[in-house]
Amino acid sequence: MRAWAPLVAGVGLAGLAVWGLGVDYALAQAAFVLTWAIAGLGVILIAGQCGQISLGQGALLGLGAYAQALLALRGVPAPLSLPLAAGLGAAGGWLASLPARRLGGLYFAMSTLAFALIVEEGLVRAEALTHGAAGLAVPPLALAGRVADTSAAQALVSGAVLALAWLACRRWVRSRLGRAWRAVREDEVAAAAAGIDVARAKTQAFVLGGGLSGLAGALYAHWIGFVSPEQFGLMLSFELLMLAFIGGARHLAGALWGALVVVALPQGVSLAVERLPPDIAGAAGIETLLFGAVLVALVLLRPAGLAGGDGAGADRR
Repeated sequence: MRAWAPLVAGVGLAGLAVWGLGVDYALAQAAFVLTWAIAGLGVILIAGQCGQISLGQGALLGLGAYAQALLALRGVPAPLSLPLAAGLGAAGGWLASLPARRLGGLYFAMSTLAFALIVEEGLVRAEALTHGAAGLAVPPLALAGRVADTSAAQALVSGAVLALAWLACRRWVRSRLGRAWRAVREDEVAAAAAGIDVARAKTQAFVLGGGLSGLAGALYAHWIGFVSPEQFGLMLSFELLMLAFIGGARHLAGALWGALVVVALPQGVSLAVERLPPDIAGAAGIETLLFGAVLVALVLLRPAGLAGGDGAGADRR
């Protein structure tokens, strides 16, 4: 039943969104929740399964978004451009993982932060290709002769991609590779003594997590219709990390729970503020204050994440 909880909660929230905001708006938000959940799966592989803190996940998402935008503008069909965008995200993940061969813990996390800064600055300076800070307009996704230019079509595409990504992740975490990740997460020295190639396990987590982030970035570029470097800066990396830990970093279901919170919570707070007395609603920073208060409450009430779980099987869900 717990595995279905995110779906039940999502359907419930979707019903509320349809009732309060209209069908089209609710479907548009659903598309973003499902897309963010794909990126969240990548963070969960890296942070939740392998135990590595990545502060550069937003940059990997940006690589996928820009790859997809540039390929779409040149007429490359989506069945070819989407794997290429995921591949660029995976290549970025491989690059970001290289310092893990010499660094660990917070030192390695800082190296991924530097990677994010380099990618963001590179996107700005490659002006001839990316149009720099001015950004790029991205056409709607065209797939199998149809254009996904409606909220319903976007939600359907993201849902289908999320289902495939989920099945792949489920297979990975249940495999020998998943067991190696968890051994590295618990104790790198013991894992190495047991014959596990620790550096290789970390690299594989980053490559697969980067590929998922790149794929999510490719879809996001189409849904938002515009990409610019500042969209994929450090704040996005922190947001994705928050998504994983609020949802439950050791559970695949945590990706969907976290995406629901990250996408729905700011809008729920805005709606709540609109219903406050004018003198309170007009106070500076009231939305940020409420947003932070809800996050703190979530962490205190569900320290293991909304996906919860306290058993050994938690890593497999």
